[in-house]
Amino acid sequence: MTRLAVLADIHGNLPALQAVIDDMAQFKVDRVVVAGDSINWGPCSRGVMEALWERRWPLIRGNNEFYLLDYDTERAPAHWSRFTMPPYLHEQLGDGWANAIAALPDTVQLRFRDAPPIRVCHGIPGDHWTAITPQSSTAQIRRWLRDISERTLICAHSHIALERHVDGRSIFNPGSVGVPLDGEHSASYMILDGRENGWELAAHRRVPIDVAPLLAEFERQNFIERCGVTAHLVLEEFRTARLQLAAYLIWKQQHHAGRDDSFELLREFRDLVDASPYLPPAYRGLTSALYRD
Repeated sequence: MTRLAVLADIHGNLPALQAVIDDMAQFKVDRVVVAGDSINWGPCSRGVMEALWERRWPLIRGNNEFYLLDYDTERAPAHWSRFTMPPYLHEQLGDGWANAIAALPDTVQLRFRDAPPIRVCHGIPGDHWTAITPQSSTAQIRRWLRDISERTLICAHSHIALERHVDGRSIFNPGSVGVPLDGEHSASYMILDGRENGWELAAHRRVPIDVAPLLAEFERQNFIERCGVTAHLVLEEFRTARLQLAAYLIWKQQHHAGRDDSFELLREFRDLVDASPYLPPAYRGLTSALYRD
């Protein structure tokens, strides 16, 4: 049997990563894999990369790695020019880590001798920006996975922990280590056991985390002064463990399309009695329970 720890969406949250590393010790895992978005959002992207690199765990790029690699290049979409966080991210990591992350794969196949191969991607195969969620239909999942041969898929991106089974395939999302979005201040990860007949979930772990050190580091780095309105929304995500920025952007598009971000708009958004209509459907009423079907 091979025992595999699955981490994803650390997002520059070094205290959360350290809590998971400590918690994993009890499981005597054979290998650890990281399914992308190790950097950005949190204030400790350099520390996270150093910790992962030191352990030589296999890791892939997620969509947030592209904010480091493609911002201010010809590859970047035009609307990225308005983003305030990529320059802050580059200051954390510099060209040295950018070059290391540039050489990471976008997907890997894990191929242990005593268990079937596993495909690891960030969103869906070939697309970092689309996630498999509890709302994804069986037909969608069939279409997204039709070109891969592996019967087990590890994915991430949604920050929603799930275990799904479609047409004999097993799909596992460990949830987010660094930015939980289900209201619970805990780092989420999974332990999978692999045998000749397949992979099964041995444990879904939620490790309590204290956001105070993270908020103090943001303050030390003058995060709000550097990143403006976006910084306020990111900080609120860490404080509440709930999605904020995406809801604000959807609200702004519906009610103030074409206007630049401003603290006036932010105050108007925060005065809403109920922001839930502006959440993507997967995050409405989301609980910390593992989604299984």
